[in-house]
Amino acid sequence: MAYTPEKPPLPETFDELRARIPGWGVDRDPRDRPAVPRERFDPGASGARWEFPERQEEKVPRERSIEHAFLTPVFGTAAPLKGVSGAIRRFAYARYSEARAAHWLLLLGADRVDALESALASFVTLRPDDPITETGVLSEASHHPVASRREGSRADLGHQALDPLLNAVPWVVGGGLAFAGVRSVVRALRR
Repeated sequence: MAYTPEKPPLPETFDELRARIPGWGVDRDPRDRPAVPRERFDPGASGARWEFPERQEEKVPRERSIEHAFLTPVFGTAAPLKGVSGAIRRFAYARYSEARAAHWLLLLGADRVDALESALASFVTLRPDDPITETGVLSEASHHPVASRREGSRADLGHQALDPLLNAVPWVVGGGLAFAGVRSVVRALRR
């Protein structure tokens, strides 16, 4: 059973491992161990003050790896899953093992979808995101724009030409799609 103070049984004995793996167990002799003077050998002391830890209450279903029978005794609840990004994350945990690249690629994709969802959600608030001031573009003109880009050892010199394109294109495309959507609705209402 998971999360108990007992050590799991070894699948092979020490002699079997030593016979199968050359050099296995070279530090088993206490005299060969680097921490001998300070090491205290007490196989019964696990350090746990419980037989099975008290479990945190699960108020909202949480994602968990398919390798584990249940959630860890304590888990985070600060950022619950929401929207399409939450559905992608749930799918990644329900379908793929943490050892698979597909699991992590889905989680990375969910992060990108979450960023898009947050940007779109900001438009329905009283204070939507402002990409001009949030990217620091306006401070470039007042803080030695040319000298700060050419002098020193900046790590971003290679992609500076692409930065305006990467920051502006999503907003221009989003604005164009919004304009086209509003325009088509207005045309449909006129008919």
